[in-house]
Amino acid sequence: MAADATTTGPDLYGIIAEFKDMDTLMPAVRKCRDEGFEKWDVHAPFPIHGIDEEMGVKRTILPYFVLVAGLLGMSTGIILTVYTMAGPINTWLWVNLEAYPYLISGKPFNSFAAWIPPIFELTILFSAFTAVFAMLGLNGLPMLYHPLFKSQNFRRATADRFFICVEARDPRFDPETTSNFLRDLGAESLEIIEE
Repeated sequence: MAADATTTGPDLYGIIAEFKDMDTLMPAVRKCRDEGFEKWDVHAPFPIHGIDEEMGVKRTILPYFVLVAGLLGMSTGIILTVYTMAGPINTWLWVNLEAYPYLISGKPFNSFAAWIPPIFELTILFSAFTAVFAMLGLNGLPMLYHPLFKSQNFRRATADRFFICVEARDPRFDPETTSNFLRDLGAESLEIIEE
């Protein structure tokens, strides 16, 4: 479906605007940002350095998830090693643990240096799994279908064309107003994308 982007329907996904090069795309990106759109994206055949800043994209919250998971993994490692190696000489423990001390080469049971490997490993394990699964969740992956895949023109986003897509769920989205706005930015063509 192409050309007339002023009609609306119950399953409208958004409107994509096609640009032929970076010289027309970058001013359009700045104007979209300044217009206050929140649910929009830029698609290009190659990475554009600085596009996040031009779009006004906020930093991801993924590092906070990883930090919390790493601290949880470290705490689990400490609890695990203390619980399994707590011997009769550990009088500093405030709880009554059932000790399972494992004597290795005459080393003391409460040797913190010997506890570092499992603490480190659990910290990395929790952090790595959280980074992977939180990244997938925050990006909505795996995504086997996306409405933009139905567009014939959009396939050129991997070759030689640039696209700005404004989603219908954006609070400022209005089919007619948004179409006129994108057309005024120098878009070569507009296309309505349905769900």
